[in-house]
Amino acid sequence: MRRLAACCAALMFASACSPGLPVDEYDFDPAATKTCEALYADAPQTVAGQARRSVGDDRALAWGDNAITLRCGVPKPQGLTRSSRCDFVADVGWFTSKGSQSYTFTTIGREVFVSVEVPRSYDPAADILVDLAAVVAQHDPVVTPCV
Repeated sequence: MRRLAACCAALMFASACSPGLPVDEYDFDPAATKTCEALYADAPQTVAGQARRSVGDDRALAWGDNAITLRCGVPKPQGLTRSSRCDFVADVGWFTSKGSQSYTFTTIGREVFVSVEVPRSYDPAADILVDLAAVVAQHDPVVTPCV
């Protein structure tokens, strides 16, 4: 019995000390700190029915086993120009980049660039943005609306 208790305690300690989901580093804009902290603090606990999970970085949030990842204060995406397509989802404009395994949606025309990486297993991927648009709109004000 004592061994079982010791094993359980060791497992609980190991899981509490796990670093969380690794997240790719990015060039964070330090001017975005206040906006990002407020956005992260108010972000929903679930997105697309997926629970929030711990990440190994304080500059990102994630939901689900096949992780949906939100990053705030990211650089302007490559390929984003004045003539780029802007898709509105819940009153937030987004630029879409397609990768082989995921889509990356990045806000357009707001004070800070916010990106949401959505694995292709979520269909339709843009529906994820519905769960996140309100918190983005609340904390990242429009500077120049995309049209």
